[in-house]
Amino acid sequence: MTDKQIQKAGSGAQQLQAETMIINVGIDEKRAREIYQEMNLQLRREYSREAFEIATSRVTAFESRLMPKMEAVDGALEAFSDPSFQLLLVEAQKTAASTERPADYDLLAELLLHRFQKGENRVTRAGICRAVEIVDKISDDALLGLTVFHSVMFFRPASGEIIQGLKILNDLFGKIIYGNLPVGNDWLDHLDILDAIRINSIGSLKKIEKIYPEMLAGYLELGIEKESENYNKALDLLENNGLPQNILVAHALNSDFVRMDIQNREQVDSTYLQGQNVQNGQLSILNIPLNETQKTALKSIYDLYKQDSAIKQKNITQFMVEWDKLPNLKKLRDWWDKLSFSIQITSVGRVLAHSNAQRCDKNLPPLN
Repeated sequence: MTDKQIQKAGSGAQQLQAETMIINVGIDEKRAREIYQEMNLQLRREYSREAFEIATSRVTAFESRLMPKMEAVDGALEAFSDPSFQLLLVEAQKTAASTERPADYDLLAELLLHRFQKGENRVTRAGICRAVEIVDKISDDALLGLTVFHSVMFFRPASGEIIQGLKILNDLFGKIIYGNLPVGNDWLDHLDILDAIRINSIGSLKKIEKIYPEMLAGYLELGIEKESENYNKALDLLENNGLPQNILVAHALNSDFVRMDIQNREQVDSTYLQGQNVQNGQLSILNIPLNETQKTALKSIYDLYKQDSAIKQKNITQFMVEWDKLPNLKKLRDWWDKLSFSIQITSVGRVLAHSNAQRCDKNLPPLN
């Protein structure tokens, strides 16, 4: 018997007939794992039977780290259909097969996720490809030193409150300094050979006491002297624009002054007021954006800040006193200030260090 299928269509229409209809809805987790295994089969030609068994166990461990990270990010599994991503995946599998260090599997997973997130940038892409190649070659202490160095240059607290901002940094470096920090220069030579840094033996590295007061300059601003004419002007600006007076807080570094609980002028545009809402007996916190008039008022308060270089230097001194009270920041300062050369992190080192930092703290922001 034969089935008769009859199609009718209007004049000029295109007729299509199919025994079976398949709808492709993209790469799902099952297909991504299949692609992973297809790429893995390429390794069989490169190893003996004994070595392949070891390699397979390591690549399987890498898969168990990679897949949950990719599944957790919208659209990331689609990267498995990209030819360039597949080639990078093969290289990552080779590196995973070559390393006996379990932490490398997490690091490789972070690098591949970063490739999905920032892969449209060819400079970043090149850095990631090279970073994947050297994961199994970089020593433990060199990776730690590179990660700490990058973290000093890249991460800063968003909090406007000085002591809280320092505690945030202290907590961060408590996670990132996961071992003994490297000493001497061998680890720097090692990173230079791997193209992760460039060493400048002529220049000198800024000390922590210079870096963070510049990076967190808003913490060191004098603010407004208590009970002064400018203090009263600031209160009037707040009141006349429907802003709470508790935006002005005691200056943690100088008890004679108050400052706004906002880190710097640039952060005014992204500042919210907090309100409360009760619905069905449930209390919720609302973030209320500032209107343009309120933003202008807050920026005007910055214009009332006192300018005095001698008092500012006292603030810097007190800032470092507070810094040294926190154990992880004290450890960081003692190590950093002994580094003898100026260092420039390459695009390779940057993606490697950032991926390792995110391995230590998954809440860190992505690399720009």
